[in-house]
Amino acid sequence: MQELLIALNPDPDSRLAYLMKVPLGDGIVLRTSGTWPRTKALYCYPVPVADWPAEPEIVERVPLRSCARRGGAIDLIAARGRENRSQLVYTTARGRDAVFWQAPRTRKQARPTVSLPTARAAGIAELEIVVDAHERYAYRFAGQQVRTVTRGLPCGDYAVVVDGQLIASVERKSVPDLISSLTNGRLRYALAELAALPRAAVVVEDRLSQIYKQGYIRPAAVADGLAECQVRWPNVPIVFCETRSLAEEWTYRYLAAAHNWAAEEADAIKRTGDPTPKPSRTEITTQPMPAAIRSWARGLGIDVPDRGRIPLAVREAFEIANHD
Repeated sequence: MQELLIALNPDPDSRLAYLMKVPLGDGIVLRTSGTWPRTKALYCYPVPVADWPAEPEIVERVPLRSCARRGGAIDLIAARGRENRSQLVYTTARGRDAVFWQAPRTRKQARPTVSLPTARAAGIAELEIVVDAHERYAYRFAGQQVRTVTRGLPCGDYAVVVDGQLIASVERKSVPDLISSLTNGRLRYALAELAALPRAAVVVEDRLSQIYKQGYIRPAAVADGLAECQVRWPNVPIVFCETRSLAEEWTYRYLAAAHNWAAEEADAIKRTGDPTPKPSRTEITTQPMPAAIRSWARGLGIDVPDRGRIPLAVREAFEIANHD
């Protein structure tokens, strides 16, 4: 029986984490961002067959009942009961060849027929949004009056800074990422870090109903976990938006409102002389570089990942040791 092979991409500089080998002819190799198009179509990039590693690190083998080319597409039918049909569609994007891996669910997914507003959020002529350096496929805010800068953030993926202080941050999630981080505990650590900011939120690029349609986990467990997180950290809302574009628009409006709130709060305190201490704000200009933290930790024999966010405990230990 033919197999669709999914392996880890050995290229550390590629944004597409997987290699896929399609058993058609001498084989077709593509880079892709996921192992199956469960919630959205996946972008794929075709590469030569020679790019398939001699000893691939296989993460998934999908037995196929059928693998056939039909015009500008390849139909894949897996030998299983659920999530068994998908299609590789060859097209062009911005003048370059591209492949999109889609399934019936992603192809037929309803999209809201709305036009996004183009008016400036909160009347700000140009809002500066800080994008986390580790964010993949970041929002561009192309249709809005936004200037983005890339920088390491202590928490969240998108943030605004006022007078050198981090005053609001938004963490972006897809439904699979949300469920994964909830079940392995990472979401709770992320919410705890976000809750330390004056304003923070989590935005999900899908509808709430999608958490009940995942076949690999009990829906009640996900719903209970999300409810527990909202009760424990009520100041960090988890907002579900139907599409990526709506999630991007919501993030822009939220950060603009937080920016105006911070400015108005400072002005009000100056006018009234209110001695009430302001909510604590996180310094962003003095955040240590991840490379410095990794070097310090490895010098002490502490194991830290080569990529991704550094564990909070390691970061705190570094700040304590280098306080002066």
